[in-house]
Amino acid sequence: MDTTQLLLTIVLSLTTILLVIVGVQLIFVLRELKTTLHNVNKIIEGFETMGTGLHHGVSEVVGFLNGFKAIVKTVELAKLKKNEKNK
Repeated sequence: MDTTQLLLTIVLSLTTILLVIVGVQLIFVLRELKTTLHNVNKIIEGFETMGTGLHHGVSEVVGFLNGFKAIVKTVELAKLKKNEKNK
């Protein structure tokens, strides 16, 4: 075997070994990324549930305040009519 062929074989073997090592490391990184994304998804779902509950709570408070405002307007109108009748 010629020295050029020997050198080329050694270089290609080393490159193949390095690429296999990089491929295995890439598999580990992608597996870790998958578990991290799964955990982030759980956290986002928790925030979404909390946000939905908060939205319903806020809408109930707004409904209560609108009802209270309607009652106050009704009482004010009754007072105005009562004052008009007394005059």
